[in-house]
Amino acid sequence: MQKGLKKYFPQIRTRKEVLDEINRSPVCSWQFAQWNDEQKKEFLDVCTGVRGVKMTYDSFFKEIMNPDVHPERLEELLSLLLGQNIHIRQVLPNDSVRLADESSLLITDIVVELEEGSLANIEIQKIGDAFPGQRGACYSADLLLRQYKRVKGQRKKKFTYQDVKTVYTIVFFEKSTSEFHEIESAYIHRAKQVFQTGLNLNMLQEYVLIPLDIYKESTHNKTINNKLEAWLSFLCDDSPERILEIVGKYPDFQEMYEEVYEICGNIEGVMDMFSKELLELDRNTVQYMIEEQQEQLDALHKEVDEKRKEVEEQKKRLEEQKRKYVEQQRKYVEQQKMFDEQQRKYEVQQKRLEEQQKMFDEQQRKYEDQQKRLEDQQKIFVEQQEKYEKQCQQIEIERLEKEGIKKELEELKNIVNKLSEGKL
Repeated sequence: MQKGLKKYFPQIRTRKEVLDEINRSPVCSWQFAQWNDEQKKEFLDVCTGVRGVKMTYDSFFKEIMNPDVHPERLEELLSLLLGQNIHIRQVLPNDSVRLADESSLLITDIVVELEEGSLANIEIQKIGDAFPGQRGACYSADLLLRQYKRVKGQRKKKFTYQDVKTVYTIVFFEKSTSEFHEIESAYIHRAKQVFQTGLNLNMLQEYVLIPLDIYKESTHNKTINNKLEAWLSFLCDDSPERILEIVGKYPDFQEMYEEVYEICGNIEGVMDMFSKELLELDRNTVQYMIEEQQEQLDALHKEVDEKRKEVEEQKKRLEEQKRKYVEQQRKYVEQQKMFDEQQRKYEVQQKRLEEQQKMFDEQQRKYEDQQKRLEDQQKIFVEQQEKYEKQCQQIEIERLEKEGIKKELEELKNIVNKLSEGKL
């Protein structure tokens, strides 16, 4: 692939040629010796075309994209990102009020005034800083205030707020923060303030955030489809295959790559640039680690505060539960006392009931004995009654028999009388 790049960029030298020039210069030799093996390999790979130059390096980006020298390059990139024709009127001094530790996280920070008066702040961040949303809003507000002061100073009494134009904050992240990875399918995020009611007011602040690492991952093994993708690949993809694809589809990029390799021809100069980038990268990494640790510390403090509040609330709940428990215990003791008294009364009543039951049982036994005697007497009575009835029946029979005999006697008597009277 090195031969492939050299076909387009004949100024690319061999590894031996680069090392020979480094060894001929005491300054270059000393500088080269300060690097570790990985850094040496990266430098030699860039100079010999094994890999392309990282265009996110501040020195290369400002050299290739310098709006004072090549305004058309930055104009085209901004036009594609903002979806409108952009013409740069002038480059403004970067007199932002940012703190030094915040600026150290930036690779590139360029502010330009556009033809219609709008301002655009183009940033490249090697490592996405903490709270990118909040910081972006603050930088945008700073940019808007700068424009307001400048325009008001120029217009003086003729100034109206209509003279203040839109400010664009455009941030490229070489390594984006976790928020961007929650929606990995998107790598260009555009935003402006809108009202949920549909009220149409220009709030003057717009944002374009581009996580280059997500773009590179999303387009891996895919071809470039348009000029914007070519620009984004130009900024983040240093593979020779991608460089050849960009140059093949959009030949105007060849001039930019030629300028890069012209810069690489000055070994001492490019080593100085590379050393500055490594130093800046180390500083950025340290600052990022500090911010990351601070963020973790803040999160830990927040978690401790939340835990403390939770403990205090739990303590209050426990105290309230203890108070309720003591009150319940007091009521329980009173209830237990009442229960004991009732139990004592119950036992007295139970004893009385047992005595009454005993008396009842005794009376029941006597009753049963009496009942048995009554039953026996009833049985005797029934037997006597039966005997009496039989006797009555026998007496009645005898009576009837006597009456029959008596009747027969009377009839005989009548017959005798008649016989005696001679009536028969």
